Amino acid sequence: LWPWLLASSGLSAVLQLVTLPFFPDSPSYLLIQKGNEEACRKAIRKLWGEGDHQAEIDDIMKEKVAMTSTKTLRVIEVIKERSLRWQLYILMTVMTTLQLCGINAIYFYSFEVFHTAKFEEYLIPYVSLGVGLCECLSSILCTTLIDRFGRKVLLWGGYTLMCSVLALLTMTLSLQHQFFWMHYFSVILIFLFVIFYGIGP
Repeated sequence: LWPWLLASSGLSAVLQLVTLPFFPDSPSYLLIQKGNEEACRKAIRKLWGEGDHQAEIDDIMKEKVAMTSTKTLRVIEVIKERSLRWQLYILMTVMTTLQLCGINAIYFYSFEVFHTAKFEEYLIPYVSLGVGLCECLSSILCTTLIDRFGRKVLLWGGYTLMCSVLALLTMTLSLQHQFFWMHYFSVILIFLFVIFYGIGP
């Protein structure tokens, strides 16, 4: 079953490949990249119906002017540019913490934690699948929360909750041989960690 489950992810790619030629080009692409105003108007009418869409075309033209006046920087130029220094630091910090937040360790050791929690051998892959599903659902939830709370609140909140869960998980894993219920608490903490990861970082 698992080889088929892994192969099923290719179905969405095949579906996209088959349907992609039938999708219309975006108006901004047709006007900015191709320089074809008539095709742009046709695409706008196809997307938004008949009517006067001159305001949208004017907006795209402004975008085109802004893009032509903007200089494309190389990586070294971005690093040397003082006005971009803080944005670069923030980006590097976010990307570094994302790699070192512990999600890979959680996924790597979750099988062992589930095994220690006395789950049946055949159930463990499905529990692991549930962990992945939790991440997927929490990422979808994040899209609704980000507009309400903002990216900064979700980042700080997510990392704070993840640190708290990791501290508790360290404690439960240390005490799992003394209290039988600690195994189940560890499993709950793994699910919570993945949810907070999906909502935050």
